[in-house]
Amino acid sequence: MTRVYVCNCFGVTEAQVAKHAEGGACTPRQIASACKAGTDCGSCVRRIQALLGRGACPRREAVDQGESILTELTGVAAMADLEDAA
Repeated sequence: MTRVYVCNCFGVTEAQVAKHAEGGACTPRQIASACKAGTDCGSCVRRIQALLGRGACPRREAVDQGESILTELTGVAAMADLEDAA
């Protein structure tokens, strides 16, 4: 089995990025939080973006369909404020 490295700084492979994406990571920043890829020299960030592709993230799909994510997030924040007040 051949390992194709995405991030040489931290030894992160394509398979590891795919595993994190299946687990819900849908941005390079989320991948970085999961395995550090892209946090040192940054040369792998574009490759990570390419591996993640378009449409893999539910929020990204909503944006592509013209829905406002800020409205969704504001609603979530408002609900949290209500729960805190209770």
